[in-house]
Amino acid sequence: MSGLRAVLIGLGAMGRNHARVLSLLDGVELVGILDPAPGATGPHGVPVVAELDELLALRPDYAVVACPTGLHEQIGLRLAAEGVHALIEKPLAPSLEASARLVEAFEAKGLVGAVGHIERYNPALQSLRTRLEAGELGDIYQIVTRRQGPFPGRIADVGVVMDLATHDIDLTAWVTGLPYEHVAARTVSRSGRPHEDMVSAVAGLSGGVVANHLVNWLSPFKERSTVITGERGSYVADTLTADLTFYANGAFGTEWEALRAFRGVAEGDMVRYAIPKREPLLVEHERFRDAVEGKQSDIVSLRQGMRTVQVAAAVLQSAREGITVPVPTQGEA
Repeated sequence: MSGLRAVLIGLGAMGRNHARVLSLLDGVELVGILDPAPGATGPHGVPVVAELDELLALRPDYAVVACPTGLHEQIGLRLAAEGVHALIEKPLAPSLEASARLVEAFEAKGLVGAVGHIERYNPALQSLRTRLEAGELGDIYQIVTRRQGPFPGRIADVGVVMDLATHDIDLTAWVTGLPYEHVAARTVSRSGRPHEDMVSAVAGLSGGVVANHLVNWLSPFKERSTVITGERGSYVADTLTADLTFYANGAFGTEWEALRAFRGVAEGDMVRYAIPKREPLLVEHERFRDAVEGKQSDIVSLRQGMRTVQVAAAVLQSAREGITVPVPTQGEA
């Protein structure tokens, strides 16, 4: 098969999804996988090796990094040194300092680096962002996200802030186009692990917009909700089903006094949009492939990934010290 030569690092739950997509991606050949687990096997006979040197010997054009977060810096720096483009699963790294070193390494070599913030490619959020950019909501007042579900046993090296809340931090800044200015948060750990498994955060975005993030690994049910309220109503995006619903501020009251007390001063139309629903992971891979080929493409740059880590670090600092933490302005790629 001709085209780009890709390799995958990590065959965990997310890594296997990456392997599936890479095996079917037009213009790309998955030539090797790195995973140290004994007996690990790749799809369609793709060889699995245990050492990074063996993987690099396959002469890849780019790598997808889906190993534990604590290894992202070490592996990413090696890939940059070898001139290999990389799509690194979120979060970019476990600290702002490690993220900055990765950004510098890839930029110094002129390599394409991206972070796997997959929610950006969810059809509901893609449609939502387009509508916000067109001004359909008017001024934005507030964005509220809820992301909860049972504890994933595969996560051991970071807590819920770095693993799950980074989704909401990235999508909030991306959907609204507004940077974070300050955060206040509280975390708890109820599962006996050293890392937090629940966080409640309130943030201020540029322009006075308020953001609220509720994230946990303690709920028996799974929820992925983003609600944006503005001048003309509210958008509700369910990223589990990729549905987007708009609740309009109504212009009509009611003369029925008893009913008015329950329904408020106004009520409006509700619209659930019909939108194309392609798999977000496939779209993410297509965009990264195009960027490696030198085409104009919408990817999550390493600098944007670093900004998300910076906000997540501020959330953890706020929870640790019990203070509101400012988020310094940082240039975007």
